[in-house]
Amino acid sequence: MLKFLKQVGDYTKEAVQAAKYIGQGLSVTFDHMQRRPITVQYPYEKLIPSERFRGRIHFEFDKCISCEVCVRVCPINLPVVDWEFNKETKKKKLNHYSIDFGVCIFCGNCVEYCPTNCLSMTEEYELATYDRHELNYDNVALGRLPVSVTHSDPIVTPLKELAYLPKGVLDPHNLPEGSRRAGKLPAEILEETSK
Repeated sequence: MLKFLKQVGDYTKEAVQAAKYIGQGLSVTFDHMQRRPITVQYPYEKLIPSERFRGRIHFEFDKCISCEVCVRVCPINLPVVDWEFNKETKKKKLNHYSIDFGVCIFCGNCVEYCPTNCLSMTEEYELATYDRHELNYDNVALGRLPVSVTHSDPIVTPLKELAYLPKGVLDPHNLPEGSRRAGKLPAEILEETSK
């Protein structure tokens, strides 16, 4: 009889423990259900990247000395540097420079270790294409100035990090009843443009 009571006691303890774990998981779920959605109405709204955002790399052809430090520090040896030695000036002459952003991991090592600062990270993050070969940027495409999120199309609303909350609210919990998030809905934007 004692063995049976011990088994029932152990079973009850395990059931209580399991219910406790399920309750902890559900509390996290219910906590997230009360938050506001963090949906950005892309392409009508775009997030402004942070200051240290690592987007497309910008390359300045005139500053490059063809030292190939960027290739040596790259974890995947990505930048392709084509140069020839000029015997008259006894210096390297850069012929071609390219980076394939389909392979790039945007670690920023090439930018950090470049001795002449000819490479820099931009806030451009819209690199989607239909053909992966279009992501191979040569020195002309890399030299193109970056497109800024804030200075793009006037119909686009640039958003900061907490833009999904109403103005002045920093806590996503316990929002006032009927509060709207910052920014406009796509229907409102289209309504304004049709006027």
